[in-house]
Amino acid sequence: MQQLSFPTYEFRFKNSKNKIHIFDQIRKKFILLQPEEWVRQHVVKYLIHQKNYPISLINVEKVLTVNGLKKRYDVIVYNSDGSIELIVECKAPTIPISQATFDQIARYNSALRGNLLMVTNGLQHYYCKMDYEKEKYIFLKDIPPYML
Repeated sequence: MQQLSFPTYEFRFKNSKNKIHIFDQIRKKFILLQPEEWVRQHVVKYLIHQKNYPISLINVEKVLTVNGLKKRYDVIVYNSDGSIELIVECKAPTIPISQATFDQIARYNSALRGNLLMVTNGLQHYYCKMDYEKEKYIFLKDIPPYML
């Protein structure tokens, strides 16, 4: 798999039916290794190891309903009170981050109402903080570390 602009992490892999799978420590199972999954697994490691988010507050690839349609988010980090701190949208490294990517995470956020958003293709990362009072988002250089 392609080198991404994250720190280097250790992963567990297995080969099943000539397909490589990567172990997801959040879902506690092996997942078929696709380019977007490679990015998602790096994001999870980044949140745990660089930003100190507890594993117990991270959720990966669950279904949500947006405007009556079933969608699947990539990564969510909860606060200890159950509110959503961070929503992450992952794309494969070959997919450029575009306005459509921001529109997608904005649609998800309309249902989820997170404090922070992150969009990444593993090579480029964008972070923003939501300001619901002024109905805008503020771009950040990085997401803040986990605070108790």
